[in-house]
Amino acid sequence: MAWYAYCIGEKLAFPELARHRKPVPMESLAGVSGNQVFLYPASDLAVIVSEHNPQEPLNQKSGVDHARVIADCFQHSTVLPFRFGTVFNDDESLRKSIRSNQRQFQGNIDKLRGKTEMHLKIFVEDCCGREIEHHLAPVERVGREYLTNLRESASRQRERQTRARAVSFQMHRLFMPLDEEVSCRLTESGKMVLDIAHLIDRKHVERYQNKFSSTSAIMRECQMQVSGPWPPYHFVHRLTRGTHPHAHPAAAVPAKTVEAPEAIHILEAVPALA
Repeated sequence: MAWYAYCIGEKLAFPELARHRKPVPMESLAGVSGNQVFLYPASDLAVIVSEHNPQEPLNQKSGVDHARVIADCFQHSTVLPFRFGTVFNDDESLRKSIRSNQRQFQGNIDKLRGKTEMHLKIFVEDCCGREIEHHLAPVERVGREYLTNLRESASRQRERQTRARAVSFQMHRLFMPLDEEVSCRLTESGKMVLDIAHLIDRKHVERYQNKFSSTSAIMRECQMQVSGPWPPYHFVHRLTRGTHPHAHPAAAVPAKTVEAPEAIHILEAVPALA
């Protein structure tokens, strides 16, 4: 039997596992394709899974169901989310993967216990102007003019990076997170968008939200959005890089994406949990 995997949690957080050594159904919780969700005991850990038919394709609703199950488990335990579409072929591959990574999983749970992720999205007007950018794009140009435009383009890129870093630093100073992940992209509408994930103590969520309200009132030149608390997705991915050799991702789900014409990378992108 194949198992679709959602996340790893703490066994002690689920009292129903105290008397069982086999998978236990989580009452009133359905997962991908409406399948029953199970708690799969593995030493001091619990793997949250549901039965899966490898021939059944995943879709956008499957992604929503995946995130919903993780969010529900996050209400009870520190969790280490699996990447969407991760499937173990059978019981043996599931047990072998958890057993071979037991120490790392337990260490990561200890590091993230009592913490949550808040997400900031900040829209900043492009200081360099999109119309000039398009006019100066080096298309079929040669010689001195081409080299001049390359230098101007590089200069504008540095200006954007400087501004993006300045805003990011200001957010760090105001919110003082335990950890953070930052990325920035340039949209077609001529705005820079900073995506900032902050790791904070769960007990400080209300204080964080109050700080957001006061900050957004002060920084009127930026449009700001906040969401959360979420399971610490970004920070789990950083900690669990290169694990789960016995799991494989299911078929990729088609998604509508908008390609930004340019991207400003403040930090290296974090790979997804395999």
